[in-house]
Amino acid sequence: MSITTREQLERLLDHAGAGPLQSRLVGLEKENLRTSPDGTIALTPHPEALGSALTHAAITTDYAEAQLELVTPPCADAATSLAFLDELQRFIQAGIGEELLWAASMPCVVSGDRGIRIASYGNSNDGLMRNIYRRGLGYRYGRTMQVITGVHLNFSMGEDFWQAWHALDGASQSLREFRDQRYMGLVRNQQRLGWLVPYLFGCSPAVCNSFLRDVPAHNLAEWDDTTSYGPHATSLRMSEIGYQNRRSAALRVSYNTLADYVADLEYAIRTPWPEYQKIGVVVDGEYRQLNANILQIENEYYSSMRPKPPAESDLTPAAALREHGIAYVELRSLDLNMFDPLGVSEQQLRFLELFLLYCLLEDSPGIESPEAGEIDANQSASACYGRDPALLLQRRGESVPLRQWASEIFEALIPLARALDSGNRESRYQSTLEALRPCCEQPALTPSGRMLAEMAEGEQGFFSYAMAAAVQYRQHYLDQPLSPQRMADLQQQARDSLAEQSRRESLAEPDFASWLAQRYPPAAQN
Repeated sequence: MSITTREQLERLLDHAGAGPLQSRLVGLEKENLRTSPDGTIALTPHPEALGSALTHAAITTDYAEAQLELVTPPCADAATSLAFLDELQRFIQAGIGEELLWAASMPCVVSGDRGIRIASYGNSNDGLMRNIYRRGLGYRYGRTMQVITGVHLNFSMGEDFWQAWHALDGASQSLREFRDQRYMGLVRNQQRLGWLVPYLFGCSPAVCNSFLRDVPAHNLAEWDDTTSYGPHATSLRMSEIGYQNRRSAALRVSYNTLADYVADLEYAIRTPWPEYQKIGVVVDGEYRQLNANILQIENEYYSSMRPKPPAESDLTPAAALREHGIAYVELRSLDLNMFDPLGVSEQQLRFLELFLLYCLLEDSPGIESPEAGEIDANQSASACYGRDPALLLQRRGESVPLRQWASEIFEALIPLARALDSGNRESRYQSTLEALRPCCEQPALTPSGRMLAEMAEGEQGFFSYAMAAAVQYRQHYLDQPLSPQRMADLQQQARDSLAEQSRRESLAEPDFASWLAQRYPPAAQN
C-alpha cells in the first residue's frame, strides 16, 4: 500500500473509526444463456413464468431472448446479495423446464446469427427501442459476440463513509463534487489495475470452435477438433475475440473527470460514423439500428467499469450522470465462475470489495495517452497470456512481472482487510487474501488453470466440459426447491411485471420516431 493510501486509511480510522468503512453496498447482475438439453442456444421466447423482461426488477434479458440477466438489489454484504441470486436461480430453473443454464461465459453450439433470437420487449416505445438497439448491435458487431455472458458487480460506499471522508479532505468542494471526483478516481485506478481481475478470476481459456466461425483471425491453439484455447489464457471473453476491445476507431472516452466522460459519450451518440451509415437506419420500412452514430446509446460503449447514476431516473444515462452525479460503479470484467453453481462466489466478491476500496483510496492522477496505451496492452496481455510465468506488464514506462505486481497489490490490501475485519469474530477479508494469494505465484491455481487441467484430465473438449457443469448445476437447483411462500412471492412478482407491461402498452404514446428523437435528438447535419 502506498504511503498516501496508508495515511488516508489511518486518517479515516482516527477520524471516525471503522464504522464508515462498513457502510458499503454490493449488487450483482448475472447473465446466463438458456440452452436446449443438447446444449444449443434456446430459440424459445423468454418464459412467461419468469415475468416480463421489460418490467421485472430482478429477471430480465440481455442481448438475446435466451440470455437471462438476473439482478439483485443493492445489499449490505456479499452473502446477502448471493442469497438473493440463489433464490432467483432456483426460481428460474423451476420455470424453464428441461432447458439448461449454460455454466460458461463463452457460448457453444453456435450456428451463426440465425441461431440467435434478439430479445423482444413488447410494443411500447421503450420496448421497441431496446429491441432495435439490439438489432443495431447485431448489424455492427454480429450477434454471436453479443451472447458472451458474465457477472457485473455494482459497488458503492454509503453516506456515512462519504461524509467522513469529505470532512477530512473535501472542504473546497460540495459533497456531491467530492464524491464524483473520488468515484472517477476509482474508475481510473481500476483501469490501471484491472488486469488483475481476469488473471485471478478469468474462467474462459478455451472456446468452442463453432464460436470462431465468425472470427476472421485468431492465434489460438488447437485443443481437439471441437475446441481452441490459449495455453496461457485466462479470459478469452475479455480478449480480442470477445467484446471488450471491439470499438470504433473514432471512440475515445476520457475518465479524467465526470464532465469529460459525459461529454465524450454524448459526442459519440450524436456523431455519425460512415461505416454505420452504410448499414442504414430505416430500410424497407424497418429499423436496423437506432441511428448511424458512433454509439447508438451510451450502453454500447464497452468498458471494464462504468460510473452509474441513480437507478431511478427518466433521463438518459449521460444526462442522469450530469444531473445527479455518480451513485455507484459497475465492474464488468468477471467471467462466470464455472466452479460455483451461482457463477460467482463469496470469496470473489470479498476480494473485489477490498480491491475496489483500494482503488478508491489510492491516489489517482489523470490518464493521458501513453498510460492509456499501457492500460489497454496490460488488459489484453492478462486476458490472453496471464498464466505465462514470464509475462511482463507495463507500469509507467517500465516492464514489471505480472506476478510481482500482483503480489504488491495483495500486500497493499492487507491493512484494508484488517480494517474491514475489525470488530468481527471471523476474519473473512484477511482469510480471503490468504486463500487467493498463492495464485500470484502459482497460475495453475487460478480458475482458468484449473479448468484446462480438468479438461485435460477428463480428455474433454470445451463443449463436453461446460455441458457437464450445466447438467450438474441444473440438478443442484432442482434438488433445492424454494419454500412454498418464496415461490409464491416470486410467481406474484412475475405476474405483476406482465400486468405492468400490459399497462404501459395501453398508454397513448407518440409515434416511435418522434419519441426517439425527443429522447436522443438527431445528429446535427453539417
